[in-house]
Amino acid sequence: MKELLDKLTTYNLFNYLLPGILFCVILTSYTSFNFFVDSAIMNLFICYFSGLVISRVGSLFLEPFLRYISFLKFAPYKDFVEAGKADSKLDLLSEANNMYRTISVVFFLLLLAKLYELLGSVIYFFFEYSLSILIVLLLFLFLLSYRKQTNYIKSRVDSHFKR
Repeated sequence: MKELLDKLTTYNLFNYLLPGILFCVILTSYTSFNFFVDSAIMNLFICYFSGLVISRVGSLFLEPFLRYISFLKFAPYKDFVEAGKADSKLDLLSEANNMYRTISVVFFLLLLAKLYELLGSVIYFFFEYSLSILIVLLLFLFLLSYRKQTNYIKSRVDSHFKR
């Protein structure tokens, strides 16, 4: 277990595990939902995966939405890559930035979970098919994440070759 924790980067801790723990703990006290099981190791994986999903929601939906409404304005990616070569703190600042985005999504999803809980008692369909709906949503989420990450890698390669 210690070896596994030693391999987690600060990015993994602050963008996946911490938001996942925060989400699962608050969800358990705020709603009737409970993701925790009797195994500490399984709980760690559940929290990590929850945080991973939350992070993807932030990256794929919250960030583009906030950019669309002009709440956020990003520097051009090529400028970010060039500035990162000269400013070693830029990666750390970007990591903290991603953590704030992910924590924002934690609170949004907690409100959404509460709404689902309230509406679910009225709309039986959601409870009957909720696992299937969740699986389809997660598939869609990770397909979009895969595409975004592929584009990110391509942008870095293109930036290296100044295309």
